[in-house]
Amino acid sequence: MTSTTKAPPLYPKSHILAASGVAALLSLALLVFPSREVEAKKTYLNLELDNGAEYAEQQDGLESAASLTRQSPFASTAVTDTSTSDESQAAQVAPPPESDPLHRIVSVENGDTLSTVFAKVGLSATTLHTVLNSSKEAKQLTRLKVGQALEFKLSADGQLESLHSKLSDLESIALTKSDNGFSFKRKLVKPEVQTSYSHGVIKSSLFLSAKRAGLSHSLTMDLANVFGYDIDFAMDIREGDEFELIYEKKVVDGKQVGTGNILSARFTNRGKTYTAVRYTNKQGNSSYYSANGESMRKAFIRTPVDFARISSRFSTGRRHPVLNKIRAHKGVDYAAPRGTPIKAAGDGRIVLAGRHGGYGNAVIIQHGQRYRTLYAHMNGFAKGIRSGGNVKQGQIIGYIGTTGLSTGPHLHYEFQVNGVHVDPLSQKLPMADPIASSEKARFMQLSKPLMAQMDKEKSTMLALNNQR
Repeated sequence: MTSTTKAPPLYPKSHILAASGVAALLSLALLVFPSREVEAKKTYLNLELDNGAEYAEQQDGLESAASLTRQSPFASTAVTDTSTSDESQAAQVAPPPESDPLHRIVSVENGDTLSTVFAKVGLSATTLHTVLNSSKEAKQLTRLKVGQALEFKLSADGQLESLHSKLSDLESIALTKSDNGFSFKRKLVKPEVQTSYSHGVIKSSLFLSAKRAGLSHSLTMDLANVFGYDIDFAMDIREGDEFELIYEKKVVDGKQVGTGNILSARFTNRGKTYTAVRYTNKQGNSSYYSANGESMRKAFIRTPVDFARISSRFSTGRRHPVLNKIRAHKGVDYAAPRGTPIKAAGDGRIVLAGRHGGYGNAVIIQHGQRYRTLYAHMNGFAKGIRSGGNVKQGQIIGYIGTTGLSTGPHLHYEFQVNGVHVDPLSQKLPMADPIASSEKARFMQLSKPLMAQMDKEKSTMLALNNQR
């Protein structure tokens, strides 16, 4: 017979009871006294910022808590506690002011019409019809732009009292209810015209350098047009070329809202400096002349496409890219994106505007008795361009395309003198008349101060740059 004996307990009962008591006390201590890591995670936010001092105190507290959080290797995420404490009152967020139901502002969204805008403020189609038929001018309200704000004022019964919209910094329109229906008003703000100076050195392109110098796109185009008779901006521009100009700046309430005319300019291209001064003669006609009164304008502009790339030059032995045989290239090709505007090189009469064999869509212009120009491979013609019509120098006659025998979008441009094709890039262009002798003294009274002002501005700018 086998007897079994019971194993004695590992620990006395008194020891187990004591250990249980110690564990309970430790648990209670952890609940009452949080660890440093837990404290570092607690952030008290007071959203009621009555003054700057309180805001500064709050920021100091947040920075201290964040610092503690960064010090703890275990606190990877800060916990935000928005509960109140004895030192901090409950957070309060003031409710937004109650909106005026009789004063509504609607911002035009994509796809909106005046009808949908009226519906948004609860105005009926009948009211819209009455507004649009109140006057011819009121129909301007239908020309909406995305982002345009329309401000409505309604009567107590929800009827339209007035409508106002700011079209630009210089123009706003308003519609006001009267005894006879609605009256329409257009308000134009006359800006203060100031003069401003700008200077730039070309590093990669005229546009980028002009942008760095604070010039708008339109002002940069104006600068290129002023010197476009002497400088071919498609091939003549080099790194280090320099420009400066004095131009009109339009200001309203201290804010620039636009630019006006270039008053004077200088452009140094490949070491040669050209000058330009805007002058209005006694008949009210304005043009640009060099600083000594020579005309900047020539009978023909150098390049009929702004800032295009020359893809093929005038040649008597070029292999045609489509026909794949040696064939004289009696013009210059300017590569540019499809739709780029093409300008008439000079005043003249349109001999042809239409299809012309391998030239595709083409325009041929006769300039007096001696000169003729041709523009080929057009995508389309500008409005009003037709055979037998007249054009002015710089007028848009069409847009670059790839019609006819063409491998890509470009303008093929030809220049003829007495029926003979010549290279338009090397041809010496006939000059326009200089300033009239009767106007010369008056012109110089304008030219000299403008040139002196540019010298002064440039010297000041260089001195400031040297101090930096």
